Amino acid sequence: MKFLVCISNVPDTTTKITFTPDNKEFNKAGVQFVINPWDEYALTRAIELKEAQGSGTVTVLNVGEADTEPNIRKALAIGADDAIRVNAAPKDAYFVAQQIAAIAKEGAYDVILMGKESIDYNGFQVHGMVGELLGIPTVAPAMKLDMSGSTATLEREIEGGKEIVEVAAPFVASCQQPMCEPRIPNMRGIMTARTKPLKVVEPVGEGARTEVAEYALPPKKQGVKLIPAESAGDLIKLLRNEAKVI
Repeated sequence: MKFLVCISNVPDTTTKITFTPDNKEFNKAGVQFVINPWDEYALTRAIELKEAQGSGTVTVLNVGEADTEPNIRKALAIGADDAIRVNAAPKDAYFVAQQIAAIAKEGAYDVILMGKESIDYNGFQVHGMVGELLGIPTVAPAMKLDMSGSTATLEREIEGGKEIVEVAAPFVASCQQPMCEPRIPNMRGIMTARTKPLKVVEPVGEGARTEVAEYALPPKKQGVKLIPAESAGDLIKLLRNEAKVI
């Protein structure tokens, strides 16, 4: 069984967000980047399934420039066998999906996994596009994934409950908790990751179909007004006239 796990390079959740002077790009200066937390569920589960089967491979794929390689090496340290980096900035969801689909098709991967979305853009788009480009089923968002031979059983979240789905490989799945407990690299993994293959390829297909017109920070929070309990009427007026929520 060949697993392809797609990982994104995203700002750490504690990062203070700023933009370039023209407000068209994220300012990377001084920012610590990490593997997208949702993708860590996909990576760990792929490794667990490979170990349970006693055979197979786990390849990590990243669409990004050279500065993403430290986190690709971290994924290798966690337990992936090899890695591929598409040498291009992830311009939009369709562009990224094209690259994943091309690699998946060329490598004849059985299972393509990724997080349900990246924590920077929260697009929830790529997995569906990849499945459509490859003409194979997509299950999203998956909370559990088990394999029996070439058949997978997945539990996915739906409105007001959950759904159990069976699907034959090849397929695409996006992952979220509580699929597994994400692994942390150990010292042996860190040492062996240095020598694991990391192949760099150039992008294929057409360019991005969308572009950012402008980024903007949310408005600053206003000061808090404390209203005495006996002045409920004043509170109602403020909620109606200033906050405009009633």
